[in-house]
Amino acid sequence: MREPETSPLISTDQLAADLAVDPAEQADHAGHADQAPIVLDIRWKLGEPSEYGHGEYLKGHIPGARYISLDQDLAEYPDSPVGARGRHPLPDPERFAAAMRRAGVRTDRPVVVYDGGDSTQAARAWWLLRHHGHPDVRVLDGGFAAWSAAGGPVEQGEPPAGAAGVAGAAEGDFAPAERGVFAVLDHDGAAAVAASGTLLDARAGARYRGETEPVDPAAGHVPGAVSAPTTENLDPDGRFRSAVALKERFDRLGSQAWDADGVAVYCGSGVTATHEILAMAVAGISPESVALYEGSWSGWASDPSRPVATGDA
Repeated sequence: MREPETSPLISTDQLAADLAVDPAEQADHAGHADQAPIVLDIRWKLGEPSEYGHGEYLKGHIPGARYISLDQDLAEYPDSPVGARGRHPLPDPERFAAAMRRAGVRTDRPVVVYDGGDSTQAARAWWLLRHHGHPDVRVLDGGFAAWSAAGGPVEQGEPPAGAAGVAGAAEGDFAPAERGVFAVLDHDGAAAVAASGTLLDARAGARYRGETEPVDPAAGHVPGAVSAPTTENLDPDGRFRSAVALKERFDRLGSQAWDADGVAVYCGSGVTATHEILAMAVAGISPESVALYEGSWSGWASDPSRPVATGDA
C-alpha cells in the first residue's frame, strides 16, 4: 500500500489520472491504496432544502462518485429549537461510518471528496473521515466547478449498484476509530481559547461584526474571537491559495499559538470552520493542533445569557 498523500488537496488533472486506472488492474490490486479512489459528492447550499445537493448530483457528477448528504450523513439532526450543539451537530460515529460504508468507503483505499466549488462542504467530509481514522482523504481543489471547467467527464443519474469498475459501488468496510483524532470543544472550551489563545471566526466579516445575521438569533461574535473569513483562503477561481500565502495569513492571525494547543475555529454551525482547518493543513499546520468548536455561533447564540461582542474586536 502506498503512503497517504501529504497534501490534503488533489488537482483535477491528478484525479482524472487516478480515475483512469483500468478496471482489470483494480481487480488485480483489490484492497490496495493504488486503486482508483472512492469519490464522494457533497454538494449543498445554505437556504436550499436538503434535497438540493442530490438534485445537482443527478444532473451531473464525476463518474463513479457517490452522493453524501451534509444534513443526513455529515451531521446529527439538530435540536428544535437549535440548542448548544448548533445547527449541524457532529454525527454519531457509528451512523457516520455506516453512511461511509454505503458509499463504498474502505480504510485501505484513498478517498476524494468534492462539492460545488469552494470546498466548504467537502472540508466537512474530509475532517470527519480524518477525525474518525481514515488515513488518506483529499479534497478536489476547486470542486465540481473546476472539474467541469477542465472538461472532465460527467455522469448523470445514480451509478449502477455493483457495476464493474465503478469506484465506490461496492459496500465499504470503514469503521470509526475508537477515539476521535481531532480536538472538539464545547462553549466553555471555546471561551477559554478566546481568552488565552486564538479563536478564529470563519464567517463573513459582516456577520462577525454583527452588521447582519441571516440565520441565528443574535448578531456578533464570541468575545475575544478573531475574524478570519474562509473566503480569504481561496483564489478568485475557487481554488486554495498557495501553501506559502496561507501560512503567511495564519501567521498574521496568531501563529504564536499554533504549537501551544491554543487554537480553535468556529463558524455558523461547525461546517465552514472545517474549511479553515483544511486551509491550515494546506499551509502545513497539523489539524491535530487545531480544535473545532462544534456548536459554533448557532450554539453560542442559542443561549441569550452568553455574552456577544460586535464590531472589529
